[in-house]
Amino acid sequence: MHPNIAGFDLPLIAEGDKLNRILASTLGDQLPTTAQLSYSYQSSSQLPQPYWDATHFGLERVAIFQDASQVEQQAIAQVASQGLLAEAYFVEKAGMGYMAKMLLLAETLEERMLYSLFAAEEATHLAQIRSFFTQEPIGTDDPFLRFLSDLLETEDKAILLFIIQVVLEGWGLSHYRSLAKGCCHLELGQLFEEFLQAEARHHGSGLMLFNQISLAEPSQSAIVEALTLFLQMVQVGPQRVLAAIAQVKGDLSRSQQIQVLQELETEIQSGARLSYLRSLMQKTTAHAIVQELEERGSFQPFPAEKCI
Repeated sequence: MHPNIAGFDLPLIAEGDKLNRILASTLGDQLPTTAQLSYSYQSSSQLPQPYWDATHFGLERVAIFQDASQVEQQAIAQVASQGLLAEAYFVEKAGMGYMAKMLLLAETLEERMLYSLFAAEEATHLAQIRSFFTQEPIGTDDPFLRFLSDLLETEDKAILLFIIQVVLEGWGLSHYRSLAKGCCHLELGQLFEEFLQAEARHHGSGLMLFNQISLAEPSQSAIVEALTLFLQMVQVGPQRVLAAIAQVKGDLSRSQQIQVLQELETEIQSGARLSYLRSLMQKTTAHAIVQELEERGSFQPFPAEKCI
């Protein structure tokens, strides 16, 4: 099967392959030096320390977490941390494919040069994140990553610029800043901090390029439909944290899930994220997109009972 742009399922070559040695030589000293433990959940009580602790996820407010044993609490934080790091891995992998595609869609020499450099930044970020795994993450069924993979297949440059670089790269600035601030591992936290400068360039260039184009009605409609789907993923609150609790504690009843989301203050947290995403869109000339999304209620967080 021909690999898609996101490249989530691209095969890996053997560790001793000559191409890997050339890759390592090209990356040079840009990789973290400390050997890392696997972050994946294990049944043993000797779990590695999670990269983000319970407070990063708001778990200190959740009764079922507070009532859990110390081993279970560590396991829940570990699974939730796994989700964050795996998401960053797949986003950087998709970013590498996206920048390569935009390089080919470039309309000036300077734009092509810029996207060539951006692709190299994404490749470097991916290699840096990979060094924190002992086993390569496998393909995922995560709704957001599935959305991202499908989106990258479009040939409409306006859609790609607006959703990927204006919205998602802008969101990445806030997200990576949060990951850096809350990370319990010094070197990994510094790595996410270092990503911010590149994320700002990617977002800023996308904003500038999008504002220079004339947005056709079909492109606008497609952007609205895609963002309605994406914003729904934000409206339903911290589903990954809920899933991490269920993975360790077993399936939760609907009332338990609602209680967990209420204790995680899902409406407050999702409301803040939705407000930030709206502010990113308002930086552009496409005010009609924001207006239509507002009319659809896409910037309103769901109450806990509607998130299940």
